[in-house]
Amino acid sequence: MTNFGQISVAQLARLIGTPDCPLIFDVRTDTDLAADPRLIPTGLHLAHAAIYAHANPARRAVVSCQKGRKLSEGVAAILRAQGMAAEVLEGGHLAWAEAALPLVPLAALQGSDLWVTRHRPKIDRIACPWLIRRFVNPGARFLFVAPAEVPAVASLFGATPFDIEGAAFTHRGEGCTFDAMIADFGLAHPALDRLAEIVRAADSDQHQNSPQAAGLLAISVGLSRMYRDDLQQLEAGMGLYDALYRWARDGFDEGHDWPASRPT
Repeated sequence: MTNFGQISVAQLARLIGTPDCPLIFDVRTDTDLAADPRLIPTGLHLAHAAIYAHANPARRAVVSCQKGRKLSEGVAAILRAQGMAAEVLEGGHLAWAEAALPLVPLAALQGSDLWVTRHRPKIDRIACPWLIRRFVNPGARFLFVAPAEVPAVASLFGATPFDIEGAAFTHRGEGCTFDAMIADFGLAHPALDRLAEIVRAADSDQHQNSPQAAGLLAISVGLSRMYRDDLQQLEAGMGLYDALYRWARDGFDEGHDWPASRPT
């Protein structure tokens, strides 16, 4: 059982990837960060003395240092004094790493604030923003522009292009852009891998590879018809992928049979 003011690795892992994920502050020293330059998904690294600028009474926070001791305890106490619900990650970064849970390379986070892709998204261009906001950068913003203008907009506005030919994040071999992001952000995990199978099959029109792919395609096309505004479609799609992720994590082996007495 965790102590007062603490959250276990298992408890935090179940919150990441959901709309209820707290803010995660990594306050490891520069020496500890250099030894393992990776962050817990959605984590923000900052010096412990800089925490005052990040207190937000409207949000919940989890603080992680190397071992979950003095730095985390002090920062969490400061946040609570500022009116914010804050907990310490039990065992800190080392405990998370020892649990073999996903860790995002710090170098991969460069350019994760602003993204640009082709307008009128369907599958990959909704799935990827969902992945970024839920596992990489919750504050990421997305631009949807005419396909021919994506490279120029990326260059002019300092945005990271995705799901276009020649971009760092795009289709690779049989994989789609969603697969590329999972690989580059170090997010390989059974639930996300299961979700990636559906996205890949739906995006490549190979529904025989996943029973759920045809349904994802149908809903995605329906959303694209419902919304003329790509950003409104993205917000609606976030809920869709939240549900798919929970299925992939907790409900993939559940069936439904009603009434149970019907002839087989």
